[in-house]
Amino acid sequence: MKVIITGGAGFISSHVVDLLIDNNYEVCIIDNLTHGSINNINKKAKFYEMDIRDTKLIEVFEIEKPDYVIHNAAQISVPASVDDPMNDASINILGTVNVLEASRKVNVKKVIYPASAAIFGEPSYLPIDEEHPLEMLSGYGVTKHTVEHYLKVYKSLYNIDYVVLRCANIYGPRQDSSGEGGVIAIFCEKLLMDQTPYIYGDGEQIRDFVYVKDVAKAYLMALQSDINGIYNVSTNIKITINELFKVINELLNKNISCIYTDERKGDIRDSYMTYDKIKGEIGWEPETSITDGLKETLNYYRDLK
Repeated sequence: MKVIITGGAGFISSHVVDLLIDNNYEVCIIDNLTHGSINNINKKAKFYEMDIRDTKLIEVFEIEKPDYVIHNAAQISVPASVDDPMNDASINILGTVNVLEASRKVNVKKVIYPASAAIFGEPSYLPIDEEHPLEMLSGYGVTKHTVEHYLKVYKSLYNIDYVVLRCANIYGPRQDSSGEGGVIAIFCEKLLMDQTPYIYGDGEQIRDFVYVKDVAKAYLMALQSDINGIYNVSTNIKITINELFKVINELLNKNISCIYTDERKGDIRDSYMTYDKIKGEIGWEPETSITDGLKETLNYYRDLK
């Protein structure tokens, strides 16, 4: 079986690629290397350096004829979507339609797509489930949710199966300090260098952090199953940014202080999510504790020094 994964040189996608190859899938990566790194690319994967908005994207699909598509390429920053909503929409909406059209023309069986907790806005209840009302606070949230509608339409019109994975804040090795969930990467990098990081707001914001290798397993299980629809991928465990900072300090046996600064526009105050639906239908659940995940993440950044 062959899989095309857009954004496959990125943080999350590269872990998905590794797991797919370990499970004997043939993998082709499409990435323009804006966020991804050539160092993340598995040597057993075929690589095309290309923007998902490129009109020649269909030519790659016609050459490779994938059975499945994992569409991870995106503009990934909430603040960037606030500063430049046109670029955000161009990549996340028009780029996605280009990927879906190429998928339709070569009869792809299923598309896996990562949505975001940013679509929920300020929660009306916690933990968030798949039925929670949507109230986007940023262009990024709007574009990620718009793709969910396109996937539903392509299933209805062209019978392309789809799974949307609404992921909590993902962290782990290979993450850079931009985009959603980047706070862990920032804290790890700063504290390892004995530098003082910033915390936006008072640090009491609640988040749900899910380890990247657990997320990669959710992709694989979704691809291998016959499920269709929208599923949360999360831990249903809440932790504040202040608590997170304290844990990383303790793991490093350090006592570095932080600097508090103004909240960022478009950021959600509190968010954590239930994963009952995906657990009930395909048996996925998170396996990595925040402490174990942070230890592996710190080891990765330590090795980079």
